[in-house]
Amino acid sequence: MTQGLWRSALVLGLLSLVAPFAIDMYLPAMPEIAADFGVGEAEIQATITAYFIAFGVAQMIYGPWADQAGRKIPTLVGLAVFLLGSAGAALSGSSLELVAWRFVQGLGGAALMVLPRAIIRDLYTGAAATKLMALIMLVISVSPMLAPLAGSIVVAAAGWRAIFWIISAATVLSLAITMLGLPETLRRDMRVPLDLRVLARGVRELLQDRNFLAYTFIGAFGISAFFVFIASAAFVYRGQYGLGPTEFALAFAVNAIGFIGASQVAGLLAERFPLGRVIRGGTGIFAASALSLLAVTLATEAPLYLVAALMLFAFAGFGLVYPTTLVMALDEHGCNAGLASSFGGTLQMFTGGLMIVLTGPVFDGTVVPMAAVIAACATISFLLTLAVRVRY
Repeated sequence: MTQGLWRSALVLGLLSLVAPFAIDMYLPAMPEIAADFGVGEAEIQATITAYFIAFGVAQMIYGPWADQAGRKIPTLVGLAVFLLGSAGAALSGSSLELVAWRFVQGLGGAALMVLPRAIIRDLYTGAAATKLMALIMLVISVSPMLAPLAGSIVVAAAGWRAIFWIISAATVLSLAITMLGLPETLRRDMRVPLDLRVLARGVRELLQDRNFLAYTFIGAFGISAFFVFIASAAFVYRGQYGLGPTEFALAFAVNAIGFIGASQVAGLLAERFPLGRVIRGGTGIFAASALSLLAVTLATEAPLYLVAALMLFAFAGFGLVYPTTLVMALDEHGCNAGLASSFGGTLQMFTGGLMIVLTGPVFDGTVVPMAAVIAACATISFLLTLAVRVRY
């Protein structure tokens, strides 16, 4: 692997790490935040939904802007907005204020999803792009392993508001890395003038691209399952199973191991097998494990170790799928990679946010509703690979 590929993975991975930390680090504190504001589970889950909805909306701004102005300036603006939202969240005086500032955070964090993908497409295609995407996900994978644990330590030592101050400091560091270590990757002759008619035509072309939609929604329902897990895990693990903040963080990290390991294997499999086969196999593992989890939780009082093990296998299957679908969705859209990345991300974030909103009323702090929604999402993701002709 070339030195340039490693350097790109390090810079883009560190840049991409900030937004996941904003989700994962405060998960152990969700019950404390609910108690502090005197609200229930649904009100605190709204802080996650608001983040994801803003995340989805803003991607449609950053993508076309990045195709017109280059990648670096929109990245810096996104980081600045993210910093504002993080500081505002730390100063929130009510759950509604926290929801609002999390929305602002999502508006800024969207840049950190769209632009690294577009930068990868600027630099690489095919198996090399899949390798780079997998390497970035390896760096990002530090978040679900360490962020909840760090959050539990911070909550115990300084309260939940300190989490957002730490995220603010990390955002300042990311601004410095972007300014000093991230060159502009979009050549001037490749830039597309910002024109609403051109934008509408580009969106229409993407909506007519069967492969783009297939890859996007296969990933979208996998992301939806992960979002549902994020929104409900703290209440299930700490409520039904009685875990403390640190114990929850460790359990959450275990569930992330499958996704992390499989996402790295995806790059190797992409060199040996047709990508369509990798995607179909991954969604098969994802669906089979999730349905097994649902069956076990319906049949008996499932012990935590069994729940965690089945979740590990489920998200391992999704780990094979996600980096592969990200690359293949953009493979034929090099001339408008920013728009394709942002529109695909918008569809995925809206799907995930909508699933939390639609299924929120059935969550009761126990594992069965969580398992049922995850199984439904995994099954849809698998069926999409059968119903749509995926390009090999």
